Amino acid sequence: MYYEIHGPAGVSPLVLLHGGGDTIETSFGQLLPALARDRQVIAFEQQGCGRTADIPDRPFSFEQSADDMAALLKHLNIERTDLLGFSNGGTIALQVVMRYPQLVRRLIVITAIMKRTWADPQFWESMKTAQPDAMPAVLRDAYLKVAPHPENLESFFYKSRNRMRDFKDVPDQAIRSITAPTLVVGSDRDVMQPEGAIALFRLLPHAQLAILPGTEHMAIPSRTDMLVPMIEAFLDGNESTC
Repeated sequence: MYYEIHGPAGVSPLVLLHGGGDTIETSFGQLLPALARDRQVIAFEQQGCGRTADIPDRPFSFEQSADDMAALLKHLNIERTDLLGFSNGGTIALQVVMRYPQLVRRLIVITAIMKRTWADPQFWESMKTAQPDAMPAVLRDAYLKVAPHPENLESFFYKSRNRMRDFKDVPDQAIRSITAPTLVVGSDRDVMQPEGAIALFRLLPHAQLAILPGTEHMAIPSRTDMLVPMIEAFLDGNESTC
């Protein structure tokens, strides 16, 4: 599993979980250096993504990615951390805190879909028949540039697509069990509708909510002007801030 460590060591590092089909750079190329100025930031690439090789007979799943992240923390001797997940990475971050609550101090989730109704029905319909030529060029180019086996692009696409095609709702009770302070971030032009971000905010017992204006899905992590001050204030806050 490929990972990078940036910034000065602190009391609690921040782990970044990239979006579906992404690499560290495509999700966090602008956000990572801004956050690493004052804290330790760990970014890794999930199974079959970026520089991490695939496991041929193991499908992509949010639960498996959560287990992989927990294994990485154990490898790095990190007992507790903050998490920031974007898109599929946000869904994985929520799975981490549900499966390993003792590992997570604070949580930031950007476009973290946990229910099918939180995205437009057309999005789910497109996942049934999407073909590799539908892959955004920026993601295709990033994969081909760094993947240890670029010839596996088509397999990578179908595994990524199938994870969303087979998406199952997470029960309200499981979401409500998350006690870690959480910052929920969405936008008014996102894959996840603002109503989904609001619903997640209302389900979590200790949450804050931010909806970014005029920002498309892939552009959200690049809004460092808005995100960095919010994230730093949230991570540096005390328990009474949620």
